[in-house]
Amino acid sequence: MKDIAIYGAGGFGRELACLLNSINKVEPTWNLVGFFDDNPDLKGQMISHFGVCLGGMDVLNAYPKELALVIPIGNSKVVKTLVGKITNRNVYYPNIIHPDVIFSDPETFRIGKGNILQTGCRFSTNISIGDFNIFNGEIALGHDDSIGNFNTFMPDVRISGAVEIGDENFFGVGSIILQTIKIGRGVRLGAGGVLMSNPADGKLYVGIPARKTEF
Repeated sequence: MKDIAIYGAGGFGRELACLLNSINKVEPTWNLVGFFDDNPDLKGQMISHFGVCLGGMDVLNAYPKELALVIPIGNSKVVKTLVGKITNRNVYYPNIIHPDVIFSDPETFRIGKGNILQTGCRFSTNISIGDFNIFNGEIALGHDDSIGNFNTFMPDVRISGAVEIGDENFFGVGSIILQTIKIGRGVRLGAGGVLMSNPADGKLYVGIPARKTEF
């Protein structure tokens, strides 16, 4: 089994530990050595029953052995910042994929590194995914979708066919993106919102149809 650690000792970190257990039940793969977290008060503390918090970034960058790392944090800017601070060449970023995830056409599915695919996700044909994206359960992607880097998809997001998504976007619970939409960078789509036209970068969209708001 390969050693792995989780960066982030909060609720999503514990969910990720559950995901690793689900993978190991099918095929023993990951040995969870512990958690890393920026909160210094957590160092040496048990995180539920899953494992101990080993420390923060300084401890991670001094880790002496090969170590897989997963970063289950829903804020893509925080994830990007953390990745930029990790200088330890022993650290690498696997894709963590729940055993029940469905790939309709594995031969045309392409994926980078550091992605999290939680339970119940479904991917159609000719899907391309970059690095450090979070698919947080029960998410469906249609044909010919392209996903960039550092995006966060909350549970039950639905993405139609031929959608292009860039970097550092956030999609709220139950939101929907209609076919052929092109999304750039820093877009936030509120929970339950339905995106029917191309959004502007860095803006928040809410409602049905989703409209730009300043709040």
